[in-house]
Amino acid sequence: MLKHISKELKNHAPFTLFGAVTGIVIMLLFQKAPSELSYKLFYTLHPIHVILSATVTASMYELHKCGSSKIKCNVWVLLLIGYTGSIGIATISDSLIPYLGEVLLDMPNRGVHIGFIEKWWLVNPLALAGIAVAYFRPSTKFPHAGHVLLSTWASLFHIMMAVGETLSWLMYFVVFMFLFIAVWIPCCLSDIVFPLMFACPPLRFGRRVKEN
Repeated sequence: MLKHISKELKNHAPFTLFGAVTGIVIMLLFQKAPSELSYKLFYTLHPIHVILSATVTASMYELHKCGSSKIKCNVWVLLLIGYTGSIGIATISDSLIPYLGEVLLDMPNRGVHIGFIEKWWLVNPLALAGIAVAYFRPSTKFPHAGHVLLSTWASLFHIMMAVGETLSWLMYFVVFMFLFIAVWIPCCLSDIVFPLMFACPPLRFGRRVKEN
């Protein structure tokens, strides 16, 4: 398991690095934008990230459970795995890790924006919609690069809500590192590792995963 996780992290590092670079470019372009715009963009990208993550996480479990993608799983198990894997890990990626960066850089407007609480009427239904899609038509074909960019930009605009002033080049470097960390590990965990932990042991990280 650890060997496979290490391999996945290594393979996804280039996508994440590219995403973090685009985040810094966007931050330079939007550095004078009002925090209200960053707030709106965060609550556009974060919900999209949640529905995508819920679909992929639940689909990964649905396709690899007990050695067969033809047997429908228990809907309550799928619901628990899809919801926890999307809401839980997307919150860590888009909100909690960026907030740690904001605290480290002592940003004046820092705050934790927890989507499934702050905008519960938007984020939670989208997570359930993603799980429903996975139940009826499971698929993991969405490009991982797209997931990386969505998560990176959601994390970015969470940070930009807190800036309040022009950043130094050192601060940009710290933001870059937090963008990378916020996406790299959580995205691999939510899409691959987390759902397969609940599949039957022989298939968690075996041949069927590679075929998919």
